[in-house]
Amino acid sequence: MSLEGKIALVTGASMPHGIGRAAALALARDGADVAVTGFGHMEGAESVAKEIQAMGRRSIAVKMNGRNYKSVQEGFTIIKKELGSVNILVNNMAQMRRMVTIAKTTIEDWDNEVKLCLNSAFYCIKEAWADMCQNKWGRIINMTSVAGVMGGYGQTSYGAAKAGLIGLAKSTALEGARFNITANCVLIGVANTEAYYEPIPAEIRERLENRIAMRRPATPQEIADVIAFIASDKAAYMTGAIVNMMGGLDLFVF
Repeated sequence: MSLEGKIALVTGASMPHGIGRAAALALARDGADVAVTGFGHMEGAESVAKEIQAMGRRSIAVKMNGRNYKSVQEGFTIIKKELGSVNILVNNMAQMRRMVTIAKTTIEDWDNEVKLCLNSAFYCIKEAWADMCQNKWGRIINMTSVAGVMGGYGQTSYGAAKAGLIGLAKSTALEGARFNITANCVLIGVANTEAYYEPIPAEIRERLENRIAMRRPATPQEIADVIAFIASDKAAYMTGAIVNMMGGLDLFVF
């Protein structure tokens, strides 16, 4: 699946065992030059960029505050200057700050999570859009969650934002089809990452895994390989799709 000549941007790729890092490396493995973003953990983003450079690909780490449109604009300006126009966009920025009920969710909590998980994706699409349309080629991949399709107790803002990413991808797919731009979602159930899975107590992990038909979380690499496939020409006819990577979490398990 050659991505030679393509410029990819993977947002939120600063965590050492995260999906963003795995996705960036998978895209580079298949031939793309890759920009990665971080904000609070720039050393992680810079480490990924160095790994990609060691693979013989071009890569830069860009500090980007996904909640702020001006910061996103500035990040895209740097990427275009250093690497070229983004034609593969993986919207992976996310954060679940607190799992609290509606009664305890503050307006600040809501705004922070919706802006980072959903607004950031729209900001990035908007910045990449003109060049994708002009070049008649683009791949937009939104990373969504089980909370976006099944809800989650204490996850109103996170779940609403992740559901919004699905609607955003579908509308983008409709507008992009005439320009050979596809837009899809990767739907994640439980993934073995340090940000969301490793902090969970062992007892809760066991309960979660018992609900999954595969009886285990996905690895970041398994998800990254799907992202690389969607970005390739092998998936050229796939658009507006939700690629299920939940391992059967949404099936009736007993």
